[in-house]
Amino acid sequence: MSKIGRKPIDISGVTVDLKGQEVHFKGPKAAGVYVFSDILSAKVEDDKLSFTPSENVPSFKKRDINREWGMHRALLANAIAGSKKEFEKTVEIVGLGYKAVVAGNKVVFTLGYSHDIDFPIPKGVTITVDKKGQKLVATSSDRELLGQVCSQICALRPPEPYKGTGVKLSTDNIFRKSAKGK
Repeated sequence: MSKIGRKPIDISGVTVDLKGQEVHFKGPKAAGVYVFSDILSAKVEDDKLSFTPSENVPSFKKRDINREWGMHRALLANAIAGSKKEFEKTVEIVGLGYKAVVAGNKVVFTLGYSHDIDFPIPKGVTITVDKKGQKLVATSSDRELLGQVCSQICALRPPEPYKGTGVKLSTDNIFRKSAKGK
């Protein structure tokens, strides 16, 4: 039995409607449809949504049940949690003269290159920058999209280990190297 898949999903504050292999959900921040595998069945009881393996699973799929069970439960739990409250990630820019400015629906980065970098903000993601331009806060109801956007921003100028300058998530730890000794 899957330990993750067994846990029920809290759906308080979200309207959930089951239609076959589709879960339609609508919360205060977002709405959507999640399609899960035919080897699982879903049921709603007392503001809890739970998955169980279907009875008509082919024998060659029995070993794959736990993986898909836990994966679908986790993905749907993230989608429902995002419809209740948006996810948030903080990106830090470290370096002399390094900064970011929001201009319309794009972010303009000055990261020590000979040119500025225009980064388009995808639909569904909002980015705010502090006054110094050193700290970006990205929010979205889609956790996967938020992680992808923050990863692309950090890839513009990865932090280097000697001075620590670059773009990184606030949760990242940069292992610093010492300079060349005498």
